[in-house]
Amino acid sequence: MLLAFLIGVIGGLRTMTAPAVVAWAANRHWLNLDNSPLALIGSLGAVLVFTLGALGELIIDKLPSTPNRTRLLGLVGRSVLGGLAGAAVAVAGAQPIALGIVAGVAGAIAGAFAGYEVRKRLVRALKVPDFVIALLEDAVAIGGGLLIVSRF
Repeated sequence: MLLAFLIGVIGGLRTMTAPAVVAWAANRHWLNLDNSPLALIGSLGAVLVFTLGALGELIIDKLPSTPNRTRLLGLVGRSVLGGLAGAAVAVAGAQPIALGIVAGVAGAIAGAFAGYEVRKRLVRALKVPDFVIALLEDAVAIGGGLLIVSRF
């Protein structure tokens, strides 16, 4: 369940990155979701939708008008997609899907709040523009997500 929680944390940092990484991993057969209710995640259509969403989010996150990730609507989206990604990781690890959902949701909420605080504090401590730390956060989310799905 640790990997399901961690992929949820990735979703807390970047909502669409967690399902995009999971979709690519399933599509490339790094994660075995065959014969599960989540098999569709590895389809080309799902890969395209999640990837385009993730790319768009990487751009939108940098805009000053983007709402805070810890607001209710942002947390709901992160929780839903973190739960989906957690479920996929759990299924690929032969764990109960329900536990994967719970772990993914918990990780997404933890990741949203922790990511917000760490980003804010790094900007202040390093005296750099938010944009710089946002790019670092992008790299952590993408790299961390790939590291998690490569564990199978």
